[in-house]
Amino acid sequence: MAESDEQLAERLATEAGAILLALRAKGLDGKALGQAGDEAANAVLCRELRASRPDDAILSEEEKEDSAARLAHRRVWIIDPLDGTREYGEGRDDWAVHVALAVDGVATVGAVALPGLGITLTSGSPMPLRPANQPLKMLVSRTRPAAEAVFVAGRIGAELLAMGSAGAKAMAVVLGQADIYLHTGGQYEWDNCAPVAVAQAAGLHVSRVDGSAIRYNNADTYLPDLLICRMELADEVLRLAAECSLQ
Repeated sequence: MAESDEQLAERLATEAGAILLALRAKGLDGKALGQAGDEAANAVLCRELRASRPDDAILSEEEKEDSAARLAHRRVWIIDPLDGTREYGEGRDDWAVHVALAVDGVATVGAVALPGLGITLTSGSPMPLRPANQPLKMLVSRTRPAAEAVFVAGRIGAELLAMGSAGAKAMAVVLGQADIYLHTGGQYEWDNCAPVAVAQAAGLHVSRVDGSAIRYNNADTYLPDLLICRMELADEVLRLAAECSLQ
Protein backbone atom coordinates (compact mmCIF):
# COMPACT_ATOMS: atom_id res chain seq x y z
CA MET A 1 0.00 0.00 0.00
CA ALA A 2 1.32 3.45 -0.90
CA GLU A 3 2.51 5.64 1.97
CA SER A 4 0.08 8.48 2.69
CA ASP A 5 1.26 12.06 3.07
CA GLU A 6 0.63 11.81 6.81
CA GLN A 7 2.63 8.60 7.10
CA LEU A 8 5.46 10.03 5.04
CA ALA A 9 5.66 13.19 7.15
CA GLU A 10 5.69 11.20 10.39
CA ARG A 11 8.30 8.74 9.15
CA LEU A 12 10.65 11.39 7.85
CA ALA A 13 10.41 13.63 10.93
CA THR A 14 11.08 10.64 13.17
CA GLU A 15 13.99 9.41 11.05
CA ALA A 16 15.59 12.85 10.94
CA GLY A 17 15.23 13.08 14.71
CA ALA A 18 17.02 9.75 15.14
CA ILE A 19 19.86 10.98 12.92
CA LEU A 20 20.18 14.12 15.04
CA LEU A 21 20.29 12.16 18.29
CA ALA A 22 22.93 9.80 16.91
CA LEU A 23 25.01 12.73 15.72
CA ARG A 24 24.83 14.42 19.11
CA ALA A 25 25.99 11.20 20.79
CA LYS A 26 29.28 11.40 18.84
CA GLY A 27 30.60 14.18 21.05
CA LEU A 28 30.14 17.40 19.10
CA ASP A 29 28.42 20.30 20.84
CA GLY A 30 27.51 23.95 20.43
CA LYS A 31 27.56 25.62 17.03
CA ALA A 32 29.55 22.83 15.36
CA LEU A 33 26.93 20.30 16.38
CA GLY A 34 24.10 22.57 15.28
CA GLN A 35 25.58 23.09 11.83
CA ALA A 36 26.31 19.40 11.37
CA GLY A 37 22.80 18.51 12.53
CA ASP A 38 21.13 20.99 10.20
CA GLU A 39 23.06 19.67 7.22
CA ALA A 40 22.55 15.97 7.98
CA ALA A 41 18.83 16.22 8.69
CA ASN A 42 18.18 18.47 5.70
CA ALA A 43 19.98 16.10 3.35
CA VAL A 44 17.92 13.09 4.32
CA LEU A 45 14.60 14.96 4.33
CA CYS A 46 15.11 16.53 0.91
CA ARG A 47 16.40 13.31 -0.61
CA GLU A 48 13.47 11.27 0.68
CA LEU A 49 10.86 13.85 -0.30
CA ARG A 50 12.23 14.14 -3.83
CA ALA A 51 12.17 10.37 -4.15
CA SER A 52 8.70 9.90 -2.64
CA ARG A 53 6.94 13.01 -4.02
CA PRO A 54 8.87 14.02 -7.16
CA ASP A 55 6.07 16.27 -8.45
CA ASP A 56 5.88 18.37 -5.29
CA ALA A 57 7.98 21.42 -4.42
CA ILE A 58 10.13 21.80 -1.29
CA LEU A 59 10.78 24.83 0.90
CA SER A 60 13.46 24.23 3.53
CA GLU A 61 15.25 26.55 5.91
CA GLU A 62 18.53 24.89 5.01
CA GLU A 63 18.23 24.96 1.22
CA LYS A 64 20.48 27.87 0.25
CA GLU A 65 18.75 28.66 -3.04
CA ASP A 66 14.97 28.99 -2.77
CA SER A 67 13.39 28.70 -6.21
CA ALA A 68 10.46 30.88 -7.22
CA ALA A 69 9.25 27.86 -9.20
CA ARG A 70 7.61 26.54 -6.01
CA LEU A 71 5.06 29.34 -6.20
CA ALA A 72 3.43 27.59 -9.17
CA HIS A 73 2.97 24.37 -7.20
CA ARG A 74 -0.23 23.56 -5.32
CA ARG A 75 1.64 21.10 -3.07
CA VAL A 76 4.74 22.30 -1.26
CA TRP A 77 6.61 20.46 1.49
CA ILE A 78 7.80 22.96 4.09
CA ILE A 79 10.49 21.60 6.37
CA ASP A 80 12.71 22.69 9.22
CA PRO A 81 15.33 19.96 9.66
CA LEU A 82 16.32 21.28 13.09
CA ASP A 83 14.10 23.78 14.87
CA GLY A 84 15.95 24.98 17.94
CA THR A 85 19.58 24.66 16.90
CA ARG A 86 20.78 26.36 20.09
CA GLU A 87 18.85 23.99 22.35
CA TYR A 88 20.06 20.98 20.36
CA GLY A 89 23.67 22.14 20.66
CA GLU A 90 23.27 22.70 24.40
CA GLY A 91 22.05 19.14 25.00
CA ARG A 92 18.49 20.21 25.86
CA ASP A 93 15.27 18.46 24.84
CA ASP A 94 13.21 21.46 23.64
CA TRP A 95 14.05 21.25 19.93
CA ALA A 96 12.17 19.66 17.05
CA VAL A 97 12.05 18.45 13.46
CA HIS A 98 9.25 19.85 11.25
CA VAL A 99 7.84 18.18 8.15
CA ALA A 100 4.71 19.76 6.65
CA LEU A 101 2.75 19.80 3.43
CA ALA A 102 0.96 22.99 2.40
CA VAL A 103 -1.74 22.59 -0.23
CA ASP A 104 -2.96 25.77 -1.92
CA GLY A 105 -1.30 27.78 0.85
CA VAL A 106 -2.94 25.88 3.72
CA ALA A 107 -1.01 23.84 6.30
CA THR A 108 -2.66 20.49 5.53
CA VAL A 109 -0.29 17.79 6.79
CA GLY A 110 2.23 18.09 9.57
CA ALA A 111 4.56 16.07 11.75
CA VAL A 112 6.65 17.49 14.58
CA ALA A 113 9.23 15.17 16.07
CA LEU A 114 10.47 15.90 19.59
CA PRO A 115 13.43 13.50 19.54
CA GLY A 116 14.64 14.43 23.01
CA LEU A 117 11.27 13.27 24.36
CA GLY A 118 11.00 10.27 22.04
CA ILE A 119 7.71 11.30 20.41
CA THR A 120 6.40 12.54 17.06
CA LEU A 121 3.09 14.38 16.95
CA THR A 122 1.16 14.37 13.68
CA SER A 123 -1.92 15.81 12.04
CA GLY A 124 -2.83 12.28 11.00
CA SER A 125 -3.19 11.02 14.58
CA PRO A 126 -4.35 13.99 16.68
CA MET A 127 -4.15 13.64 20.44
CA PRO A 128 -7.17 14.36 22.64
CA LEU A 129 -6.75 17.67 24.42
CA ARG A 130 -6.24 17.64 28.17
CA PRO A 131 -8.12 20.00 30.52
CA ALA A 132 -6.77 23.53 30.79
CA ASN A 133 -4.06 24.22 33.33
CA GLN A 134 -4.95 26.05 36.53
CA PRO A 135 -3.57 28.65 36.53
CA LEU A 136 -3.22 29.00 32.78
CA LYS A 137 0.27 28.68 31.31
CA MET A 138 1.62 30.80 28.47
CA LEU A 139 4.77 29.92 26.54
CA VAL A 140 7.50 32.47 25.88
CA SER A 141 10.99 32.49 24.46
CA ARG A 142 13.87 31.56 26.74
CA THR A 143 15.77 34.68 25.73
CA ARG A 144 13.30 37.34 24.55
CA PRO A 145 9.72 37.10 25.89
CA ALA A 146 7.37 39.06 23.64
CA ALA A 147 5.88 42.18 25.20
CA GLU A 148 2.41 41.15 24.00
CA ALA A 149 2.70 37.76 25.67
CA VAL A 150 3.82 39.29 28.96
CA PHE A 151 0.93 41.79 28.77
CA VAL A 152 -1.71 39.14 28.02
CA ALA A 153 -0.38 36.80 30.70
CA GLY A 154 -0.62 39.56 33.27
CA ARG A 155 -4.19 40.39 32.34
CA ILE A 156 -5.48 36.79 32.44
CA GLY A 157 -3.34 35.60 35.33
CA ALA A 158 -1.33 33.12 33.32
CA GLU A 159 2.07 31.81 34.38
CA LEU A 160 4.91 32.31 31.90
CA LEU A 161 6.70 29.15 30.81
CA ALA A 162 10.03 29.65 29.03
CA MET A 163 10.92 27.11 26.36
CA GLY A 164 13.20 26.78 23.35
CA SER A 165 12.12 26.09 19.79
CA ALA A 166 8.87 27.16 18.15
CA GLY A 167 7.95 23.53 17.53
CA ALA A 168 8.56 22.57 21.14
CA LYS A 169 6.41 25.46 22.35
CA ALA A 170 3.56 24.70 19.96
CA MET A 171 3.61 21.01 20.88
CA ALA A 172 3.56 21.89 24.58
CA VAL A 173 0.09 23.33 23.95
CA VAL A 174 -0.94 20.20 22.03
CA LEU A 175 0.34 18.03 24.90
CA GLY A 176 -1.49 20.12 27.51
CA GLN A 177 1.68 21.32 29.21
CA ALA A 178 0.63 24.89 28.40
CA ASP A 179 -2.47 26.67 27.10
CA ILE A 180 -1.27 29.60 24.98
CA TYR A 181 1.60 30.24 22.58
CA LEU A 182 1.57 33.87 21.48
CA HIS A 183 4.55 34.88 19.36
CA THR A 184 5.14 38.34 17.90
CA GLY A 185 8.88 38.30 17.31
CA GLY A 186 8.75 37.07 13.72
CA GLN A 187 9.23 33.61 12.24
CA TYR A 188 9.49 31.98 8.84
CA GLU A 189 7.14 29.53 7.17
CA TRP A 190 9.28 26.52 8.14
CA ASP A 191 9.17 27.58 11.80
CA ASN A 192 5.43 27.00 12.16
CA CYS A 193 3.84 25.21 9.18
CA ALA A 194 4.15 21.71 10.68
CA PRO A 195 3.23 22.87 14.22
CA VAL A 196 0.18 24.70 12.83
CA ALA A 197 -1.02 21.59 10.97
CA VAL A 198 -0.63 19.44 14.10
CA ALA A 199 -2.28 22.03 16.37
CA GLN A 200 -5.25 22.49 14.03
CA ALA A 201 -5.81 18.75 13.83
CA ALA A 202 -5.80 18.58 17.63
CA GLY A 203 -8.64 21.13 17.81
CA LEU A 204 -6.66 24.17 18.86
CA HIS A 205 -7.14 27.73 17.63
CA VAL A 206 -4.46 28.84 15.16
CA SER A 207 -4.18 32.28 13.56
CA ARG A 208 -2.15 35.41 13.10
CA VAL A 209 -2.31 37.76 16.09
CA ASP A 210 -4.91 39.87 14.28
CA GLY A 211 -7.10 36.76 13.99
CA SER A 212 -6.51 36.20 10.26
CA ALA A 213 -5.57 32.85 8.74
CA ILE A 214 -1.94 31.92 8.12
CA ARG A 215 -1.03 31.34 4.48
CA TYR A 216 1.99 29.43 3.24
CA ASN A 217 4.12 29.16 0.11
CA ASN A 218 4.52 32.90 -0.24
CA ALA A 219 7.27 34.64 -2.19
CA ASP A 220 8.32 36.27 1.09
CA THR A 221 8.52 33.47 3.66
CA TYR A 222 8.57 35.79 6.70
CA LEU A 223 5.61 35.49 9.09
CA PRO A 224 5.42 38.27 11.71
CA ASP A 225 3.31 36.58 14.37
CA LEU A 226 1.39 33.50 15.49
CA LEU A 227 -1.20 32.44 18.04
CA ILE A 228 -1.83 28.83 19.04
CA CYS A 229 -4.14 28.36 22.00
CA ARG A 230 -7.15 26.56 23.37
CA MET A 231 -10.32 27.48 21.49
CA GLU A 232 -12.09 28.89 24.52
CA LEU A 233 -9.23 31.35 25.15
CA ALA A 234 -8.81 32.66 21.61
CA ASP A 235 -11.21 35.60 21.65
CA GLU A 236 -9.85 37.01 24.91
CA VAL A 237 -6.21 36.54 23.91
CA LEU A 238 -6.78 38.21 20.52
CA ARG A 239 -8.62 41.10 22.18
CA LEU A 240 -5.85 41.66 24.71
CA ALA A 241 -3.12 41.37 22.10
CA ALA A 242 -4.86 44.09 20.09
CA GLU A 243 -5.19 46.23 23.23
CA CYS A 244 -1.47 45.85 23.91
CA SER A 245 -0.57 46.94 20.39
CA LEU A 246 -2.48 50.19 20.89
CA GLN A 247 -0.54 51.18 23.99
